[in-house]
Amino acid sequence: MTLPPLTPEQQVKPRRFELRISLLFAALFVPMGVHLPYFPLWLEAKGFDPEQIAIVLSAPMFLRVITTPLIAAMADRAKDRANVFIFLAASSLLLSLGYFLEPTYLIVLAVSLALAVVWTPHSPIADSLALSGVRRFGSDYAAMRIWGSIAFLAGSLGAGFILSLTGADTVPAIISIGLLGCFLMSFISPRLGRPRKASPLSATDMQAAPKLFNRYFLLMAGGTGVIIGSHGFLYGFVSIYWKSLGINETIVGLLWSWGVAAEIVMFMFFTRLFGNRSTALVLVLAGAGAIVRWVAYPLIWPLGLGVPGFFAVQSLHAVSTALVLIGVQKLIAESVPEERTGAAQGVAYFANGMSMAIVTLLSGPLYQRFGVDGFYFMAAVAACAIVLVLLASRSAPKFGQGRRHH
Repeated sequence: MTLPPLTPEQQVKPRRFELRISLLFAALFVPMGVHLPYFPLWLEAKGFDPEQIAIVLSAPMFLRVITTPLIAAMADRAKDRANVFIFLAASSLLLSLGYFLEPTYLIVLAVSLALAVVWTPHSPIADSLALSGVRRFGSDYAAMRIWGSIAFLAGSLGAGFILSLTGADTVPAIISIGLLGCFLMSFISPRLGRPRKASPLSATDMQAAPKLFNRYFLLMAGGTGVIIGSHGFLYGFVSIYWKSLGINETIVGLLWSWGVAAEIVMFMFFTRLFGNRSTALVLVLAGAGAIVRWVAYPLIWPLGLGVPGFFAVQSLHAVSTALVLIGVQKLIAESVPEERTGAAQGVAYFANGMSMAIVTLLSGPLYQRFGVDGFYFMAAVAACAIVLVLLASRSAPKFGQGRRHH
């Protein structure tokens, strides 16, 4: 698909573009690095049971699968996406203050739902700004995006240290401070005008989705979604489990950061290790890594492996998560025509989001009834994903032949 030509204004590279995008990624990932590991701890500290925690965590996931593509489309049509980002950052900061109200179940659920609508689009809009720079000015996406991962690490570590001194009650304050930093940094967002090409999650590009409804792509996308979904139990309850063992918040932060660090290392070496391997092999390895990870979690403490054992298992984040994230892009790059990549990203986002939401919702009853042994159910979920990938791989040759006729 031929893109419209750049206007004279669009050809002008904003000053210090790469630095500004890097700072934007860093700012938006700091509060994420606080929310993901520690928000469940705050919910538990406020007396929520596992089923209530699962609903508070999963309900926003169901909602954002619908709202995020719509907001991405709105950003694509706006005079400048930077304006949309500033509005969303301000809205996120204001809504996060709702957690300072009386933390009843309905209030916390309502705040979480509203916050998900305006917070989740931060990352895809920042991505779209960065990718415009890649297309127009030859910027290096990875060199800018890595600062988001580094900031996530810093947010998790810093919040863990603070919480070890103050307790879980300060989680909302730390999240709001992080969102304040995101809001302040949003004003340095580069002004690039309207994009020439719809952003990956934009609903405007989803009209091409029906053309992707073939057995190979749907089964592969489903497999990646189910592997991602098997992490729902981890994200919802592993911090609570670690705390129940007497592990303090600083170590909890280190464990989360260790997993992200392992993911970054895999990103660095993926091309060398798996660049010439099939997408099916990459995803099967991801699913196998997830199975090993979920089976290992309930065994670490009873076997006396202690905190070092959890660090070892967290290293598998490089396999169970990083390989999936890269595998999705490898799948799209190898099997989807360029003019349909946006729709393919949307289908993959839907599969990942719905799988994560469903599994997170089910994780509450699992943790309430089985405790850490609920991870065994996640191993079964990951095994189902491998079956989907293997079924898809049987269709790959036929699909490849179809692609040559495009």
